[in-house]
Amino acid sequence: MGRNNRIRKFVKPYRVDDGKKFRLKDHDAGDSSGLDKEKAEKLLAKGVERLADLQERLYAQDKWAVRLIFQAMDAAGKDGAIKHVMSGINPQGCQVYSFKAPTSEELDHDFLWRTAKSLPERGRIGIFNRSYYEEVLVVRVHPEILEKQKLPKELITKRVWKERYEDIAAHERYLNRNGVVIRKFFLNVSKAEQKRRFLERLDRQEKNWKFSTADAKERGHWKEYMAAYEDLIRETATPHAPWIVVPADKKWFARLVVAAAVADAMEELNLEFPKVTEAQRKDLAAARKVLESE
Repeated sequence: MGRNNRIRKFVKPYRVDDGKKFRLKDHDAGDSSGLDKEKAEKLLAKGVERLADLQERLYAQDKWAVRLIFQAMDAAGKDGAIKHVMSGINPQGCQVYSFKAPTSEELDHDFLWRTAKSLPERGRIGIFNRSYYEEVLVVRVHPEILEKQKLPKELITKRVWKERYEDIAAHERYLNRNGVVIRKFFLNVSKAEQKRRFLERLDRQEKNWKFSTADAKERGHWKEYMAAYEDLIRETATPHAPWIVVPADKKWFARLVVAAAVADAMEELNLEFPKVTEAQRKDLAAARKVLESE
């Protein structure tokens, strides 16, 4: 079995290229593909090593950019997944952006503006910890936020969410046509597991800082959030910008799936180090002579 096939084994079951028939209930948050933690961590270590090599080639080739979007309910493990999967990446070739509530400046622009200005350059990996998808998630669950976004009232219609899905899909298609590889990760944590993690944050003093009463209140809107996630995946999953619905109840497996999906995306690019031309070889030979004559 080739390397790519081994990678895809942990990607294919969770990748959504066409959302028309997507149902969140069909995806088990507790799935681990029959692996145990020890085996998964060994595979993750190999994946991290492979990603480091691929990232070096991506940077040297300087043709493609990679954008990774992470969306999830609170305590699903986004920060941990980013930290562990990208642990071997050269910091110079990777940028991480966390998007909180929009600032007043950001509200004076269209909803894609603040993320568009943070796009990765060619040769780099850009990671979005939350993204413009918040505009069809938290804003949809709390429509009162929409009223504060300075939009003309005549534009806030019953089609506003459908229109935003269309805008997002068009934006991602445009980026892909300009050499930006997009992978979107929904870390699918169960409500029961989120509760366990919240209680752990309360029980362990060193984790108290992670707990927010606002996060706990959002549990009251769980069904609305799940409906919003299902709709956005159905509306924005495409072959060039697929969603990876990551089983997130077991953090060690979630990290493996993320690493496999990123490696799979980069493997498809056939990344190579730039070839040296004959003229460049002559320049290198001349430089060698200078150095050896010192």
